[in-house]
Amino acid sequence: MTLQAGVVAVQGDVAEHVTAIERAAAAHGRDVEVREIRESGLVPDCDFLAMPGGESTTISRLLHDDGIAPEIQNHVAAGKPLFATCAGLIVAAADTGDERVDELELLDVTVERNAFGRQKDSFEAPLDVAGLADDEPFPAVFIRAPAIADAGSAEVLATWDGRPVAVRDGPVVGTSFHPELTPDSRIHGLAFFENEEAALPASESA
Repeated sequence: MTLQAGVVAVQGDVAEHVTAIERAAAAHGRDVEVREIRESGLVPDCDFLAMPGGESTTISRLLHDDGIAPEIQNHVAAGKPLFATCAGLIVAAADTGDERVDELELLDVTVERNAFGRQKDSFEAPLDVAGLADDEPFPAVFIRAPAIADAGSAEVLATWDGRPVAVRDGPVVGTSFHPELTPDSRIHGLAFFENEEAALPASESA
């Protein structure tokens, strides 16, 4: 059975996430159809979602204005996987410390925006990420990256410079960095296929 994936496409590296999802699905022997989410009504048909980076205040506003925000919240409440990267992590968090962001409160974390510097301070770092398919470090790309100031009840999957940069909270995985900008799709696989039944439609996982 073909899985239905959605990439929230109001901003960010949409095409790169589409490619990474397709690559991760192939690595796990799964068939997947990926759609770009720019309007309400599409999320309920998705088995899993990716929410890319961009500018968190803009993403937050567009998700609520277009009626996509409650659909994402319902998606997670149903136990379906969500992978949120960089600004997507900020929007998914419980607390951003910024009243301009209307958080989705899907990750029990507090985030600090631009914690690793501005655009000119972008860097790549080898991360040890818990749960990856092998022990090779992940080549994480940090661009205006937030940090997780308080991981709350979330499981910390990776840290950099003493701060959490990848977490899991139930069906939600969040990263401060941009896994979609590398040819390594292991974190997309971790988010969507580590618990195989979580990514399957109820008719197939029963």
